Amino acid sequence: MIHTPSLPSQQCALCGRAIPPAQRDAHHLIPKSKGGRQTTFMHRICHRQIHALLTETELARQYATVAALLAHPELAVFVSWVKTKPNDFFVGTVKSERVRKRRR
Repeated sequence: MIHTPSLPSQQCALCGRAIPPAQRDAHHLIPKSKGGRQTTFMHRICHRQIHALLTETELARQYATVAALLAHPELAVFVSWVKTKPNDFFVGTVKSERVRKRRR
């Protein structure tokens, strides 16, 4: 039997739960389209929720840190909810109407 070392467990920067490798996304704190380079790892569901609620301009101007993201009222509610789920939990995310209108 061949022993393969497991990947070290990383914690989601947003919800703090351990991220299974299949659910790991790199989030640019400032979107690449706005010149950002720094990334942090998050669960795919957490990453998608950020982009469902906030435009790239909002991310670059107001929410370029994890602390700022956690201070967003709707994201705070989401994080409280998702923390109660298993580490590999995932459901689809729908963009908010406000974000869809701003991207047109």
